[in-house]
Formats: sequence, structure tokens, C-alpha cells
Amino acid sequence: MTRTLPPLNALRAFEAAGRHESFSRAAEELGVSHSAISRHVRGLEERLGAQLFREISRGVGLTADGRAYLGRISPALDMIAEATDEVTETPAGRVTISAEPLFTAKVVIPRLPRFYEVYPDVELRIDPSHTLADLDRYEADIAIRFAVRGVLDQPADLLSNAPLYPFAAPGLLEGDRITPEDLRRHRLFADRDPGIWDDWCDAAGFDIRPGLHGDWRMRPIYALEAAVSGLGLFLGAMDGAAHDLREGRLVRVSDVAIQSGAFYLIYGAQAGRRKAVKQVRRWLLEETRDLRMPENQPFG
Repeated sequence: MTRTLPPLNALRAFEAAGRHESFSRAAEELGVSHSAISRHVRGLEERLGAQLFREISRGVGLTADGRAYLGRISPALDMIAEATDEVTETPAGRVTISAEPLFTAKVVIPRLPRFYEVYPDVELRIDPSHTLADLDRYEADIAIRFAVRGVLDQPADLLSNAPLYPFAAPGLLEGDRITPEDLRRHRLFADRDPGIWDDWCDAAGFDIRPGLHGDWRMRPIYALEAAVSGLGLFLGAMDGAAHDLREGRLVRVSDVAIQSGAFYLIYGAQAGRRKAVKQVRRWLLEETRDLRMPENQPFG
């Protein structure tokens, strides 16, 4: 049987441009120029005798024919990729992770040398971002996100529900344990909503509401660095603070802990079947196993 098939490069260009509805983002994903994507798409349209994209104010949008064609081409390319992956001896290729910046800097990056020792042929591209990537459009293969409560409405694994403790730079406090007076004297930073200090004070039995007078709002990664620089106290999860604790840049100033929210590993249904993505997922779960607290396990 003779198959009528357009060039594979043209199909890849169209499929990427269709998912993103952007020639520029498709070019970035495939590592080619914007003009190459445009050329492949225009050639495919001429071959099909159909218009696949239309110009809109923010760039390009799929036509009805384009959307219908994309709905058939994307699964077909996924099947080709999966079939190729199955016969490949070792995991290889690029895996893109969209991750919270604090978790990226303090948990993922310090562990990367061990990953590359085992999987040298897998290229990890890490995008530190507070915005959840659209996994259905392949903006990332997997994402690491924080959730305050409940179960996510996407396939996800628990990475860390490590408890929160107060930390300080060495020598910031007069003693080695925090006091209510320390809370009045120093700036207060947190890797959650600043009101989390009130919850911690309740757990510690402190009759004070620091969250009501002078919290310092900034991104968690900057809040942690501010505390490392001696600018104040930091209430944060052990996962984000552990690296600086080991390096002696922070000390824990109380044995009282609370728990609030957790980090999850989220993955798209298609990407989750790739061999390289499976290995990254397995590695992340293995590396973070000590950060998962069994339910009702006491802290400290």
C-alpha cells in the first residue's frame, strides 16, 4: 500500500505551531528559525490545498481545517515517538521541567550531578517559573508546583510535604532559640503567605500575632536569601532550607514545626509515557523521598 505522506519536518513544524498557536514558540521548541517554521507550514498548506492558520491580532490561530488536522497529527506523532522510545536501549532526549524557583534552586539543582552520572544522555531543561506551564501544549513535560490543600485535578505525585520551621542566619539571635521578643525585633520572611507566622506562633504557644504588624512580602527564593543575609527571620519548609543548613548559612531556631501545603510533580498524559520522562520522574521521587512526611507523623 502506498501512503500519501507529507514531509515529516513539515508535520512537526505544523504540529508544534498548532499546539502553541505561535510560529515563534514552535521555532524555539524545535530549535529552528521562525522562517523555517513558516516555510514548512506554507509548503504543507500548498500540498494539502487547505489553509491551516489564519492571522490574528496576537499572531496566528488555527482554522477549522487546521484544528481538525492537528487533532489527528498530534496523536500520530506521539505514537511514532513512543515506538521509537521503546526500541531505544537507554533514555535520551530533552526533558523540560517547569518548577517553582525556590524548589528548583534549593532541591533540584544541588541534586543534578547525581542525575547526570546515571543518565548522561538526557538533557534536562529547567524553567524556574511561578506560572504553571500548559502541559497539554507541551510547554513542559513535567511541572513542580505548590498546592496549599486538596488533591490536584491532574496526574501528580507528592514530592514534599516537609514541615516548616523558623530559621535565621548564624548569630542573628542572642540565644539559640527564638523568643516572642525576637519576633517583635526582626523582620519576618516566609516561603508561604506571611500570615503563616500566626499559625506558627499558635503552635509554639506565643501570645503574639506577628503577621498583623509588618510582614515583608517577596518571592520565597528572595525571602530565603534575605534571611541568609541576616536581614530577618525566615519561616519555611525544611526542603527549601536544608541546603543552606548543611552549608552553615542558616540555623534552625526552634523545634516547633507546622505543616502547610506540599509540592507535587505534575505530568501530562502523553509526556508521561516517554522513557526519558519516566526516568526523570523516578529520579525526582527517589531524591525527595526523605521530604515526604507520613500523615500524622510528629515533627522535630
